[in-house]
Amino acid sequence: MTRISQAGPSHPPTVLTVNLGRFKPVEYTDAPSGGTGIDKRPADGLVRVVAPGPKGEAASGLIGDTVSDTRHHGGNDQAVYAYAREDLDTWERELGRELPNGAFGENLTTQGIDVTGARIGERWRIGPDLLLEVASARIPCRTFAAWLGVERWVKRFTQAAVPGAYLRVLEPGGIRAGDPVEIVHRPDHEVTVGFLFRAATTQRALLPRLLAAGDALHPELRESALSSAETLSITSKN
Repeated sequence: MTRISQAGPSHPPTVLTVNLGRFKPVEYTDAPSGGTGIDKRPADGLVRVVAPGPKGEAASGLIGDTVSDTRHHGGNDQAVYAYAREDLDTWERELGRELPNGAFGENLTTQGIDVTGARIGERWRIGPDLLLEVASARIPCRTFAAWLGVERWVKRFTQAAVPGAYLRVLEPGGIRAGDPVEIVHRPDHEVTVGFLFRAATTQRALLPRLLAAGDALHPELRESALSSAETLSITSKN
């Protein structure tokens, strides 16, 4: 899959749709709830976005959105999930099927933003009030695969390395479809969403380099990166 989500003059950075999911009972999840909120549809009007709270206790940052398995989803560091419309378009061609906004379970379907190239700690101002910070990358799970019904989907998604971004809420606010996105801070390091995803999946040797993202790095990935760096240090000394 060729990544094409590049901002351009014809497509200023914009939120195309704000997508919310409702609880749906399914057989293909091991969530204690017995269901999923991955089926997200564009919302009408303003949607309030807040920092939901710690992972495991809190759910989505979008009021009215459903997270059915808080063991793995939701919480402050995964409050909002964004995916580029440009990348959905590429997947449409790859899969030969329509993928409407929200099809990947994303809360924000964007246009004109290179989401995979966004750096960890990068900050997006959306509308007058909301300030989001890029925190991590989406790791595919079996619920995602079953929802799409694509054979070997987890492997295909992982190999493509176009995962979309999880964002944390620094300043709450309301957003709606069509809101402009302004990148107000871009850190000076190499750790993009795509780099982080490869380090967490197919190129684990990159893990120590994630530490360059500093405090913006997801706490769980920080632990993995520190452990990997420590192992590398011990190995080099021996």
